[in-house]
Amino acid sequence: MTVRTRVEDGGVAVVTLDRPERHNAIDLETAEELAAVWRGFRFDESVRAVVLTGAGDRAFCTGIDRAVRVAQPPSPYSVDDPLLTIGPKANDLWKPVVAAVGGMACGGAFYLLGEAEFIVAAEHATFFDPHTSYGMVSAYEAVYMAQRMPMGEVARMALMGTAERLTARRAYEIGLVSEVTEAGADPVAAALRAAAVIASYPTAAVQGTVRAVWAAKEATLAQALAQAPHLIALGNLPPERQAGLFAARTPGFRRR
Repeated sequence: MTVRTRVEDGGVAVVTLDRPERHNAIDLETAEELAAVWRGFRFDESVRAVVLTGAGDRAFCTGIDRAVRVAQPPSPYSVDDPLLTIGPKANDLWKPVVAAVGGMACGGAFYLLGEAEFIVAAEHATFFDPHTSYGMVSAYEAVYMAQRMPMGEVARMALMGTAERLTARRAYEIGLVSEVTEAGADPVAAALRAAAVIASYPTAAVQGTVRAVWAAKEATLAQALAQAPHLIALGNLPPERQAGLFAARTPGFRRR
């Protein structure tokens, strides 16, 4: 199992991506497990709110595992993306999800963060999107973040690639993160405190509120997501060239 779950007293479930040796990157097994977890919570009346986090303090999630190979159809207008089904909203779960981010959150992590209600981050957390550095279009990631951040900040993060990382403090200033914990404090504990309050309220009212908030964004989101696979198919470099750029990457980045 690469996804661990537990349910705390009070009806808060904790979902942990458990691949710390791979910076909690998502392989096909993890993608399937995440989808199954969210679908299971739909029918579990003991779960009223969820905290989502990653094992260890080096990374929340670094997106899809680079070792994963996903066979693609030959059409330039069709892309199979295993990350499309890893989020709670993609699996029709409307119980609130609070993300607790420690360390790096990058690339495909935004599929998950984009479907959380709000984000609590450790003081050392960083956010970045490496796609363009490796010859890939940042499509779904940019779309999800455009729902949570000012457009200029989304564009800067997507276009700067690996050269720059958004600090937790800056992410708080622009509205991506709702709370930054003090140095050394556990963001999971802070997320649990918030989730416990939410879980103590009548769940039908809470889920209806979540659904209403998302309804305000869905028309624009659906239109944008519909364009994403075409942009990826036409703009991505071939996988072997992407791998070459990844292998040749040089260390060093700027925190902002």
